[in-house]
Amino acid sequence: MTSRLTARFAALAAEKRAALVTFVTAGDPDIETSAKILAGLPAAGADIIEFGMPFTDPMADGPAIQAAGLRALKAGTTLTKTLGVIRDFRTTDDATPIILMGYFNPIYIYGVDRFLVDAKAAGVDGLIVVDLPPEEDDELCLPALKAGIAFIRLATPTTDDKRLPKVLQNTSGFVYYVSITGITGSATPDFNVVAGAVGRIKQHTDLPVCVGFGVKTAEHARAIAEGADGVVVGSALVEAVRTSLDGENRATGKTVPAVLALVSEIAKGAHSVTK
Repeated sequence: MTSRLTARFAALAAEKRAALVTFVTAGDPDIETSAKILAGLPAAGADIIEFGMPFTDPMADGPAIQAAGLRALKAGTTLTKTLGVIRDFRTTDDATPIILMGYFNPIYIYGVDRFLVDAKAAGVDGLIVVDLPPEEDDELCLPALKAGIAFIRLATPTTDDKRLPKVLQNTSGFVYYVSITGITGSATPDFNVVAGAVGRIKQHTDLPVCVGFGVKTAEHARAIAEGADGVVVGSALVEAVRTSLDGENRATGKTVPAVLALVSEIAKGAHSVTK
């Protein structure tokens, strides 16, 4: 079902290193530039890619990703175009796992059954839909699993041992541990606390645990990689897009290189730890 994800984590385990999971927003600042960034991420050091589905009301995301979503929507990005970018990516890379991350509304409007067929055909390996709790698994999670697409769940600092089994019940691919209470990119996590939380989650599941929200530097990535199976970086990459744009939020010659250079730098930290 999750062959690319399974194969990637198996390869990383054999290499005794953590995964670098990179998040960028589809269509930010435009579809063409976004496609170039996506295409360059694996060579820059990304082991797994999260591709954000732009949405007008991203409640879990901080200012950087909110702004990226608005730039993408203004540029005309749709879920159909997002799947098209992934489909094009698959013509040259059939190994790197791609996770679509976002909110249920765009999928609901697209139509769940149609979306799952089209996402699978495009080469999507998993979904992270942050506003669908386990109590709503019938809406998307169970149909996705049936379609052969992993459904990756978030666990947070407030997910206690009583709640955790419910959260993990239909989770597949990996577990995404949110290292802070709050929105993306808003704080730096306490790395000692994160390591303990990862250990607690691992008592309940054999799935890999990847940690995100607040990772901005190679040093952060190195610290997270000491105790987790993967390091997720998002807001810092989205900020690299923003700071490379011109005064009208259009891509410049610096946009793609800026993002890929930061990925390479953070990858050095994430990949420097021998597990």
